[in-house]
Amino acid sequence: MLNVERIRADFPILTEISYMDSAATSLSPEQVLNATNEFERHYRSNVGRGVHRLTNIASQRYWHAHEKVARFIGGEKGTTVLTKNTTEAINTVANGVRWNKGDSVITTVLEHHSNYLPWIDLQKRGVDVSILKTYPDCSLNLEDLQNSINEKTKIVAITHASNVLGNIVPVKEIAAICHDHSAKLLVDGAQSVPHMPVDVNDMGCDYLCFSGHKMLGPTGTGILWMKEADIEPLLLGGGMVGEVGMNNFTFAEGYEKYEAGTPNISGMIGLGRAVEYIENIGMEAIKGCEEKLTKMLLDGLRDIEGVTIYGPQDNYNRIGVVSFNVDGLHPHEVAHILDEGAGIMVRSGKHCCQPLMKHLGLKNGTVRASLYLYNTEKEVELFVDTMKELVRRL
Repeated sequence: MLNVERIRADFPILTEISYMDSAATSLSPEQVLNATNEFERHYRSNVGRGVHRLTNIASQRYWHAHEKVARFIGGEKGTTVLTKNTTEAINTVANGVRWNKGDSVITTVLEHHSNYLPWIDLQKRGVDVSILKTYPDCSLNLEDLQNSINEKTKIVAITHASNVLGNIVPVKEIAAICHDHSAKLLVDGAQSVPHMPVDVNDMGCDYLCFSGHKMLGPTGTGILWMKEADIEPLLLGGGMVGEVGMNNFTFAEGYEKYEAGTPNISGMIGLGRAVEYIENIGMEAIKGCEEKLTKMLLDGLRDIEGVTIYGPQDNYNRIGVVSFNVDGLHPHEVAHILDEGAGIMVRSGKHCCQPLMKHLGLKNGTVRASLYLYNTEKEVELFVDTMKELVRRL
């Protein structure tokens, strides 16, 4: 059971607003801010360069942050690389695989642009791309995957949880299909890793990509986890080499091979502290609290005439993301009214998922409320009451 009031004390901004846009960017607690500030104030220096005391401290804490993140996802046996965000992590894989003309990739209509555009762009290199559609409830048709995958399929790239609809995708079943055909599975975990227990061994994925800024960490932090470090690095330069000759060079070992240049040191240290913060609360407790709040939100919106909810209609097997529209109002209008009238922050628009919006026939997108560990029942009640009043005044 979460002590939500105790948690909220670590987020001073919540005294002013109700924040329901964590699917875009979560808030950061004071503990994470303190960790990044400590680096800047007391041991700011580069990592893996030099031997003086400040760089030794920075290097050790930077390396330790990688260990914390790897442990959090059960990925100690793989390679955990710091990127700027999920987008860069996915692009690193898409551009690091050795592609041949006629190779194929499978992705889905559910995807965020970050797990869509890098694969579509491979068509320029002669790679075939298949896009899986969904059933009317927006669940995936695994028979479609079975029919699409073949010996030419190198990667299946799929979201673990939709950033628009909140539905959780059966990645374990998909992993089994992939490996039966010797294909690799890349999972976009941007919306799952912050909200539910995730174990890469249990999922069976080959690559997991997610963002620190959606799980209480600093912006400009993302993670690429690889079961095997079997792709080429995206960038070349300082920090990622072993030996350099006049006409040749060798790569560094481990994650350093994929982290060219000076990394976001304070960001990675802050992400490590965010992971500790989440672990101290417990992922099962976070998941249970979000399920309860999501059920309240869905039940409340269903009772309002003129409100249409998109995606799965059950209250479970989903994360705390709810997309809806109000008859006669543009999504941006609804978001503006929620902000101005009740101090509730939500996202509106197409959520970087234009193919999905076209698939659903939603020209203007949706209103999206997304919940996290610092949201309360009172905030959900305020949200529902505000929506009832909004519709009553139409």
